[in-house]
Amino acid sequence: MFFLRALNSHPEFRQGLRDMWPQAPGVAAWGLMTGVAMVKSGLSLTESALMSLLVFAGSSQLASLPLLIAGAPAWVILATGFCVNLRFVVFSLHLRPYLMHLPLRERLGHGYLTADMSYVLFTRRFPRPATDAPGRLAQEAYLAGTCTTNWLSWVVPSLVGVVLANVIPTQWGLGFAGVLCLVGVMSSLATTRLRIVSGLVAGAAAVAAYSLPLKLNIIVAIAAAVLICLAMERRPQLPEAVR
Repeated sequence: MFFLRALNSHPEFRQGLRDMWPQAPGVAAWGLMTGVAMVKSGLSLTESALMSLLVFAGSSQLASLPLLIAGAPAWVILATGFCVNLRFVVFSLHLRPYLMHLPLRERLGHGYLTADMSYVLFTRRFPRPATDAPGRLAQEAYLAGTCTTNWLSWVVPSLVGVVLANVIPTQWGLGFAGVLCLVGVMSSLATTRLRIVSGLVAGAAAVAAYSLPLKLNIIVAIAAAVLICLAMERRPQLPEAVR
């Protein structure tokens, strides 16, 4: 991305690269097996490569593959991808105060590159947006650093998986490393009662609805978690004296 060249000399950019590095092996393993899965699901090399580069969202890529194989209607595939990626709407709302001072094309670039783990690391290091120019530059540089490591550790192994799909057996189960990464991210985010409840409800609903066709249990799980959490947020709080 064009704006990364203006940030890569900042110390926070290098710090972001280092902070994301421990997560890179899991992301790489997940990307590798996703590349293999795309080709073995029937997509061409070109389609698989473009999906890795343009979609850049492992969970929605993996969720859509069985639907494509099953010949699901386009609206089901799109709805599944939309629901799986709803978390990025929350991410973007949270990051808005950090990035709104930037030109539109740079905000779009950050929107494309920012993923789960880069978001988590960024918000941990910078709980509040900076108000001065040097602070904003430091925050943007750190986010760019984490995103660079994350993007490379996903896209490069994913393309390798696409090219070597007929050599790498899916029985290796390397994709499970990516699942472990997401479990780690989820655990690190479970810092409030509402977040813990949402995770438990989504997990229980996904298991309970597992027999639904076309992976619709994913949509059921997301809807159940959102509805329960909205109900809990709107519940009136008891006065301190009553608690």
